[in-house]
Amino acid sequence: MAQSIEQTRDGDALVLRPRGRWVVADAQALDDRLAEIRAGAARRVRIDLAGVEAMDTTGAWLLFRLKRGLEASGAAVSVDHVGAELAPLLTQIEKRQASPVKPPRRGFGPIVLLAHIGFRTVELMRLTRALLAFFGEVAITFARTAAQPRRLRFTPMVAQMQRAGVSALGIVGLLSFLVGIVMTYIGAQQLKPYGAEIFTVNLLAVGFLRELGGLMAAIIIAGRSGSAFTAEIGAMVVNEEIDAMRTLGLDPIEVLVVPRILGLILTLPFLTFWADFTGLAGGAVMCRTSLDIPLTTFLVQLHGAVSLWSVFLGIIKAPFFAACIALIGCNEGLLVTRSAESVGRRTTQSVVQAIFLVIVLDALFSIFFNELGI
Repeated sequence: MAQSIEQTRDGDALVLRPRGRWVVADAQALDDRLAEIRAGAARRVRIDLAGVEAMDTTGAWLLFRLKRGLEASGAAVSVDHVGAELAPLLTQIEKRQASPVKPPRRGFGPIVLLAHIGFRTVELMRLTRALLAFFGEVAITFARTAAQPRRLRFTPMVAQMQRAGVSALGIVGLLSFLVGIVMTYIGAQQLKPYGAEIFTVNLLAVGFLRELGGLMAAIIIAGRSGSAFTAEIGAMVVNEEIDAMRTLGLDPIEVLVVPRILGLILTLPFLTFWADFTGLAGGAVMCRTSLDIPLTTFLVQLHGAVSLWSVFLGIIKAPFFAACIALIGCNEGLLVTRSAESVGRRTTQSVVQAIFLVIVLDALFSIFFNELGI
């Protein structure tokens, strides 16, 4: 049947009954017919799809454009008799074509500033909502995996541990070693006028074991592995591999996300310990060369400055940092659209968001530990 659009009146409502095949081959003819449709005085418009024989993406987009145009004229538009075969297509088109919040115009003045703050606040709320929804999906998948351990993909998890952990030992160790040297030098310069250079060891030990070691390891992993998660999953979205997984009945969260989260959670505590060790090693080297404090004296002072609990305080935070980094990295990867520009933008957002939330979590842990008196 040739495509057509029947128009009738039902009280104050305009009823549109598309018929035939709404496919790309007839797009030009459909576009010409749709251009003639006006809501006029009708305050309600019903689009009845019972007569549509077939519809592809082009036809769905034309229908969505018609709906948007009628709504813009002030009419309330409803779409009726959407068959089971058309519902997913129309849902995807509407989701893709949803109008984003427009950023405020550039300029100066209190109104523009207020508009900019409002825009950023709405964007932050949307981001938070999307992240919480993704966290819920991941939690459900973890619960399903815990109930059926055979669903856990052990080999990909170990591969992620090797890539995010073993391969990162060099960069984490080097940067921690250098930061340990810098901290020791700065601390010694401040304490030297008082003849208290020996307490540089206390400053280094408390600072690294409680805060800096875990924080540095998490920030490095956020920039190194979190961005890799986003880029890898984003590239799979661009190449339609995620769609292929869903077509085969595979859950992308179970296949791609869970192994990455578990791998990072199991890896980051060891990287934190490694960062603590290399940071203290850098401080010990600096103490020996700059302050003439021998290694034995350094170790004795270190033993008196911190307890085993101080080591645990830094490591306890690592799994939470890891979960935060992996969740954000995977979530941003799944949000990539089919363009190279989207992959780059989402990767950048992944790193920024992960580092920001890691620092916020570290601050919350510091407040929590302080309230507990530890």
